[in-house]
This record gives sequence, structure tokens and C-alpha cells, in this order.
Amino acid sequence: MREILRRAVTGIVYVFLLLSAVFLNSDAFDFLFMVFGLACLYEYKRLVHLSGYYIFIAYLGLWWAFIYLIHDQIIINALMYITLAVDIALLVYLFSKKERLFNYTQKFIIGLFYVGGGCIFLTMIPYKDNDFAKLLIMGIFVLVWVNDSFAYLVGRSFGRTKLFKAVSPKKTVEGAIGGLIFALVAAYIIGRFEPIISPIQWMILAIAIVIIGNLGDLIESKFKRAAGVKDSGAILPGHGGMLDRLDSLIFAAPFAYLILNIFTHVS
Repeated sequence: MREILRRAVTGIVYVFLLLSAVFLNSDAFDFLFMVFGLACLYEYKRLVHLSGYYIFIAYLGLWWAFIYLIHDQIIINALMYITLAVDIALLVYLFSKKERLFNYTQKFIIGLFYVGGGCIFLTMIPYKDNDFAKLLIMGIFVLVWVNDSFAYLVGRSFGRTKLFKAVSPKKTVEGAIGGLIFALVAAYIIGRFEPIISPIQWMILAIAIVIIGNLGDLIESKFKRAAGVKDSGAILPGHGGMLDRLDSLIFAAPFAYLILNIFTHVS
């Protein structure tokens, strides 16, 4: 009971912090995810035993450049494709049977683009037509929360078939399907009130975020399994580390950014 209460209190504080940043102003949102990115990178460094602090400097330079200085879509797309390429390489790592040992350069590049690039594109998503689309980014947060909550509830109640036992023995196929179904329902409801994209586009986005986000969660689980730890950190009591909380979001962010750009060009 104490553990459930601790998780609930931490979750409420976390959601309140996000909502406050989103609805206060865009600068608060930007700063919050810059800090979240630093926290995730710190935990990633510990998981993969990456020495030095150069990755923090590289991340801050990349974040500052792409959030405040670079507005050329071609350059932004180049960063997106590099980030997507690193994420796809991580998917290959996820499904490989061998526990691969990365060298320093590989660890650095993975951290900079998997974690840093994910946080940068998550920060970029709400900026549409020189405006800060609060409901768009909140809708994406809601989709992730609904999926996580109902995947847990459905999996706990009806879960029988392991999703990826070798990496995450607690996750089930039934839970994953349940989370996706409820996320689709939430996406349709959001689409009725958020006018930037249509309800059907919201549902397409939900499918991508849920499936890709689940893969991102499994990738982080494989990192933790290789490191021999249960959580990436302990900054969030009852929830583990910041990377545990954001792993699905930062992995799905560049894919979501790409999908939203496609919607813009075909609409």
C-alpha cells in the first residue's frame, strides 16, 4: 500500500510539473525538457559506463542550436534522419541475441542522438506555424499515459503471453494490445477537440507512438538488463529514474515529428 501511495504521489507531482511547464509558456517547456534530457543522459551514462562529461556539452550545444538558432528545415531534417538511423540501429540491437559491447564512440553517438535527439524533437513537436501548440503536445502526453496505464491494468488482469520475455518478462501481449486500444479511443476523443490534425490522423499517430514507444521501452530494458540493474535511477520514488519515465517518449519523438510533418504536407 505504501508503494502504491508513493507511486501515486510521484506521478501527480510529475504530471503537475509537465502541465505547469506546458501551460505557463514555451520557454518553461523548453527549459524543462532540456533539464529532463540532462537527467536522462546522466542515467544513460551510468547504464553503459560512458566516462567523461563531453556528452553533456555536446547535448547542450545541439539542443541550443536546434531549439533557438537553426530554423532551416533541411538541417532539421538531417538531424531527424540521423536520430532515426541511430534508433533503427538500436532496434537491431534489441532483436539481436548477443549482448553487444559498444565502444566509447558508439556509446557517445547513441547517447547524443537516442537520448539527446529524442528530447530535442520532443521539444520541437508543439511548434507549428510559429505558434506553440499546447494541446498538441498535451495530447501526445495523454496518449502515452493512457497506453502505459491500461497496458499495466490489462496486462495485470488478463496477461498470459509474454511480449519479450528475454528483455522484459513482466510485459505481456495482452497488456500491449489493451494499451493500444485505449490509446486509440483517447486519440479519437482528443481529435474531436484538438483541431491541428484530424481524429483519424490522431489515431494514426497513436498507433505509431504506442508501438514505437513500446519498442523504446524494451530497448531501455535491454540496457538495464545488460547493466544488471532494475531501474535507470532513483530520482522518481516508486517510478525509478527519469529515463525509465521518458524512454518511450524520447524514442517515439523523432518518428512522431516525421509523421506530423507528413500530415502537414499531405493535408
